Amino acid sequence: MKEAPEQLPGPTITPSAQVSIVVIAFNDAGHVGDAVRSALAQEAPGETVTEVIAVDDASTDGTGAALDELARTEPRLRVIHRSENSGGCGTPRNEGLRAATGRFVMFLDSDDVLPPGAVRALLAAALRYDAPVVSGACVRRELPARRDVPWQPGLYREAAVHESAEASPQLVRDTLCVNKLYDREFLAKHAIVFPEGRFTYEDFVFTARVLAAAPRIATVPDSVYVWHVRRSAARQSISLNRKDVANWAARIAAHRASVEIFREAGLEVLAQAAATKFLDHDLRMYVRELHTRGADYRAEWWRLTREYLGGFDEAALRAARAPARWLARVVLASPAPRDLDRITQLASRPGRLLPPYAEADGRAVWSPDLPEVELDALGTKPIGRLPVTIDAEPSVGGRSVLRLRVHDLYGRLAAAGPESIDVELRRRRDDRRGPVHTATLTRAAAGGAAVCWTAEVVLDLEALTERGGEAAADTEPWDLMARVSCADGAGFRAALRATGPGLRRRVLPNRRHAVLLVQPYATTGGALSLRVASGLRSVWRIAARRLRR
Repeated sequence: MKEAPEQLPGPTITPSAQVSIVVIAFNDAGHVGDAVRSALAQEAPGETVTEVIAVDDASTDGTGAALDELARTEPRLRVIHRSENSGGCGTPRNEGLRAATGRFVMFLDSDDVLPPGAVRALLAAALRYDAPVVSGACVRRELPARRDVPWQPGLYREAAVHESAEASPQLVRDTLCVNKLYDREFLAKHAIVFPEGRFTYEDFVFTARVLAAAPRIATVPDSVYVWHVRRSAARQSISLNRKDVANWAARIAAHRASVEIFREAGLEVLAQAAATKFLDHDLRMYVRELHTRGADYRAEWWRLTREYLGGFDEAALRAARAPARWLARVVLASPAPRDLDRITQLASRPGRLLPPYAEADGRAVWSPDLPEVELDALGTKPIGRLPVTIDAEPSVGGRSVLRLRVHDLYGRLAAAGPESIDVELRRRRDDRRGPVHTATLTRAAAGGAAVCWTAEVVLDLEALTERGGEAAADTEPWDLMARVSCADGAGFRAALRATGPGLRRRVLPNRRHAVLLVQPYATTGGALSLRVASGLRSVWRIAARRLRR
């Protein structure tokens, strides 16, 4: 039985321990200044951040000139201009690493920022615990909404010291290189660098090399990195540019290289942990988007995935969460893409298993023609972790209602006895809780021997338009979640699956705001959300945007 990682006490700072921050940039003149300034502002000059090294990877948009202008007034900023674009992030990071002079080094991308106190928190842990690697919490900030989503939050709930990754294999799940502080001597001693050239997901390989060297690793709960997610940007970042199947091929290649690094170091426990992470995170993320891709993409994605998953052993599959291993088994069992709606919904978070629910020899299986794909663990999972499907059909009008249907799941819900359902709305940008609508569930037949429970709630849409007592000036996305209470005292939460013909924009008359603009829609994963705006100004603004497009 592994001992719990050592807990960290309060931080201390030694001024003589200095940090170099390497910022890489390519054609990002609009954001690189903010990134560099966030690095320079970390501490008073000369105390912790001794230098910021900005590597311009042969930009053509004025990025280099913007960096040179900053360097004229900031002596701690050094700018390196590459004459030829590398095609990736590894080469410029390696160049910055070679130029660094600080005892410690950090990496920062030009479109992200370091929050105040990031370096101080990481450095404190490094010095107190003589840890060559320190890692902190990162948030993905959705822009322009500024909604923060924690990255791998389970790793950063509390401060801890891990004597090695082998003793704490869950560290494999954080493949980022940017939310960490590294001792440069440690990197040099183990010849740890990034893959050169046009290598996508280079941080997978770099992180594997770091973990394979078995350093002591400290983790801190402090927010140390803000990862900006700009989905509407003209040039998508590597992590968001997933429309070409080559991106998936590159991700598989990077993951395969990471596993090989662990195995060459004799760290089979880390190789298995990486395989589990691939199934739980990478596979589910791409499956969730598969229904939005064209037929050629889906066919090639399916071929690549079957080929790669064919090398996973049963232990790796069983170590993954049930939805992920079911998805993997469907892909392995079928030579061509199939059941796109079902696998998309199952890959969502939380996952939803759509009917029909097939059985073979008393076992829950994916479908009658794939009896080898067993949906194991359905009979033993707590009801709160079952992939229950709740269909939600919106009808927006003078009386806006939501018609709900809760599907049974191999008799598990019938045994618990669903009685009532609460539908809760939360504003996406800040997770503000909106109104809660409650209804009684009524048992009904769902076709054949299956049963379901139905309910109808009336939506208070005007309550969603308030913002500090004033009407919302633009569309606000609201996510919907349901909580079902059962007769046996059990309960569970689930996202609502968007169904029916009511998924379209409606303009409704309103006595208070003149008009309400309401659009129920399905997210990429199929969950129901609402966009709501109020007032004539919002209508004109939205119409103008559509005309410009």
